[in-house]
Amino acid sequence: MNQYILSIDAGTTSSRALIFDKKGNEIAKAQFEFKQHFPKEGWVEHDPLEIWSSQKKALQSAMSMHQISSLEIKGIGITNQRETTVVWEKDTGKPIYNAIVWQDRRTSEYCNELKEKGMEPLIMSKTGLLLDPYFSGTKIHWILENIEGARKKAQDGQLLFGTIDTWLIWNLTGGEKHITDPSNASRTLLYDIHKNKWDEELLKLFNIPFDMLPRVVQSVSNDAKAKLEDWESSIPICAIAGDQQAALFGQLCFTPGAVKNTYGTGCFSMMHTGQKAVKSKNKMLTTIAWQMNDEVEYALEGSVFIGGALIQWLRDGLDLVKDAAEIEHLALSVSDNGGVTFISALTGLGAPYWDPFAKGGILGLTRGTEKGHIARAALEAIAIRSMEIIVEMEKDSGIKFSTLKVDGGASRNNLLMQIQANLLNAKVIRPKITETTALGIAFMAGLGCGYWKDKASLKDLCEEEKSFTPQYSKSTNEMLKLWNHRIQKILSNESR
Repeated sequence: MNQYILSIDAGTTSSRALIFDKKGNEIAKAQFEFKQHFPKEGWVEHDPLEIWSSQKKALQSAMSMHQISSLEIKGIGITNQRETTVVWEKDTGKPIYNAIVWQDRRTSEYCNELKEKGMEPLIMSKTGLLLDPYFSGTKIHWILENIEGARKKAQDGQLLFGTIDTWLIWNLTGGEKHITDPSNASRTLLYDIHKNKWDEELLKLFNIPFDMLPRVVQSVSNDAKAKLEDWESSIPICAIAGDQQAALFGQLCFTPGAVKNTYGTGCFSMMHTGQKAVKSKNKMLTTIAWQMNDEVEYALEGSVFIGGALIQWLRDGLDLVKDAAEIEHLALSVSDNGGVTFISALTGLGAPYWDPFAKGGILGLTRGTEKGHIARAALEAIAIRSMEIIVEMEKDSGIKFSTLKVDGGASRNNLLMQIQANLLNAKVIRPKITETTALGIAFMAGLGCGYWKDKASLKDLCEEEKSFTPQYSKSTNEMLKLWNHRIQKILSNESR
């Protein structure tokens, strides 16, 4: 009987399931988008039940595509959009409110109140995170404070919290398992990354009952079994990791100083720092990469909230193109940006600015501005924001890197990758399999169930598809000069 690894990749805009064989080849893939809800300015929500139904559909579709039965799946890995917060009733499994997405900024004022009380240094020292609406803790607090009856239900032990991995595992196990892993727990503002456990002082600060929280298991473990009604047998869940940590693993960034950048809805750069939690002096995040074999490994991370979502907005919001893939062709219709700068702060600004109140802008427009100039400026914005965080991680780690490994949907854009290489003055490497997040969690699950022997055995499964070497250009310097000047115009007074 053939045996495979099944990856659940629960993203921000879609639910996906991928099946890999022993050579790391993608055997099947199914993907279903779900609705994005924007009830107020700065609010971003998902329907948790739609996430579950679309993920279930993706699992069933991927397996039926090649008539693969549950008996042929050796293990499951689950990777997910992080920080997105779901609170549901323990007895019924019914969410009491929509999932509040990582991009959501509704708790900006609450974060400011805590900063004014001098709480950020305490939070940073324990969690490695800055005090920002990005993370789960303030989202849980908002739900408990604003949804009728939620506070009392939580105090009575009737409510459960989870990031999307926890929510999916709860449903896959029929409500038997309420668990997460350290990589997801470390993104909540509630987890001490040095002691590797939930922190009572932080829970008290955010007024969140301990009983709401999932049990934390190792990223690579065998602590739960998934079972759908049409499966012949249950399948062990052998790995859980946040999407960016899974991508770091999929890029085989196992040694300190190795860097990857994922170009998804947002852009997320991570640098592996080994078993040392490097404290950032440049507003980067210190986070847990994963825990396996009872050892915790750490990473530095910089987050850009709007990456590929910028292209999506140009498509859906401005109707600039009909398909996201058209952006590169449109950007190549002009030789440069025509003096246009696209400040991509559509949901505030992440690292290193951390300004939740910042608004986006397209600056430098003239009568001569064409669609191509705007398209090119958008690609440049994605690359510049990624460059900014990578440079800061270099400063924190003291390691000068020479190669950037890239993945995610927008990494297929050759022009974007060339702009990135030019800005960093470093080689950019794109693997043959750009589904690195799904592949990474497959690798972790495979190690957890003995499908692959060890990390060394994974090296032969990853091949380079294309690399981009830096090319000097005066326009690159001019682009950066304009960016540095113009971004100051959109930063909010609160950040100055």
